[in-house]
Amino acid sequence: MVQAMIKIPNEVNQILNIVKARFGLKTKSEAIAKVVAEYGSEILEPELRPEYIEKLKKIEEEGNFISFNSIEELKNSIEHA
Repeated sequence: MVQAMIKIPNEVNQILNIVKARFGLKTKSEAIAKVVAEYGSEILEPELRPEYIEKLKKIEEEGNFISFNSIEELKNSIEHA
């Protein structure tokens, strides 16, 4: 775990206190982690989002996919569909 000393405005401190209370967190560090995790999932590329990975796993488990050995195979499949 990384430790950091940060300077935050009073408004941000108040928001962290609200997040801390709303989610029953013990420390502001936990509140910061919660806020960053929530915001991070919005700004990350879709392929990096955990829900995207889970969606891919679900598709794979259900068998709703077709494997191709080459671009030519894919192209032929699309053209003859």
